[in-house]
Amino acid sequence: MSAAPDHSPTFARLTLIDRLGRAAPYLLVPVLVVLGFLAIGAPTSWLTLTVSGLAMGMMIFIMASGLTLVFGLMDIINFGHGAFISLGAFVGVSVLFALPGWTDAASLPLNIAAILLAILAAMVLTGALSWVFERVIIRPVYGSHLKQILITVGALIVLEEAIHVIWGGEEIFLIRPSELRGAITFAGAALEKYRILAVVLGLAIFFALRVVLRRTKIGLIVRAGVENPDMVEALGYRLKLVFIGVFIAGSALAGLGGVMWALYEQVITAGMGENMMVLIFIVVIIGGLGSVEGAFVGALLVGLLQNYVAFLEPKLALISNIALMTAILLWRPEGMMRVAKGH
Repeated sequence: MSAAPDHSPTFARLTLIDRLGRAAPYLLVPVLVVLGFLAIGAPTSWLTLTVSGLAMGMMIFIMASGLTLVFGLMDIINFGHGAFISLGAFVGVSVLFALPGWTDAASLPLNIAAILLAILAAMVLTGALSWVFERVIIRPVYGSHLKQILITVGALIVLEEAIHVIWGGEEIFLIRPSELRGAITFAGAALEKYRILAVVLGLAIFFALRVVLRRTKIGLIVRAGVENPDMVEALGYRLKLVFIGVFIAGSALAGLGGVMWALYEQVITAGMGENMMVLIFIVVIIGGLGSVEGAFVGALLVGLLQNYVAFLEPKLALISNIALMTAILLWRPEGMMRVAKGH
């Protein structure tokens, strides 16, 4: 017979504390937003900075979401992820340059269609290249973090040089599609149109990943593979194929993020992905290995904090995210929402 549930006050208090502990990471974003409002004072400046921070956070999340799954599921430290961001940016921008009739048209649907085509091309190419990358570069160094770091850094350098060969070594400047230039005024604050689009797209990708991971069979296998790979293989599933699929999807998301970041910065270089890897690893670490929700919250914290601090005290902006990571890890050394692994 099963034991009757404990309804004692002590058990109830423990349950409440446990629930509050699980909810605490989600509360950090609204708390930071409120603190930002109190520190900035001017509502219009605060609103502009908040939308900008959310947009930046969403794009960082897109780039980090694939890496956190690869890191959490496959236990791979892949610095080559940055090369897929750069490659995605160059491929996407090349597609946009090839569609001047769409990007210059005074039509929002045509402008968005051009961006979606650029994103599709970037995801297809980076996904296909990542399949070769996994087989040739990653597969021989499974289980050795030091070798993974060395070989993926080397691959990053090689891919960056390949970008130089194909597109040249100069910076490439671009202009956003016609209807996504400029800003709209809301409550007296200027909100850039493109940043609003970035927030919407980031939210769509986050909820899509949640649905795939929580509502589909493949998502169940991925989550089970993170927690207990031996059990998943014992049930007859070919976890290595799942690994490859996750790696390809993660790299494709890096390519998507590269296109969005290129349009955000309006300039691309071969080293842009490498430069983003510091923020991406901060997000993956503070979010918790293998947790898409943790990466989402972590990316929003990084984006908002950097924008608020840059406005209030620009000299501190460079260290604000390191300080955030230190504070989070002192609170929760394994990250805010780390997925437990069975090995």
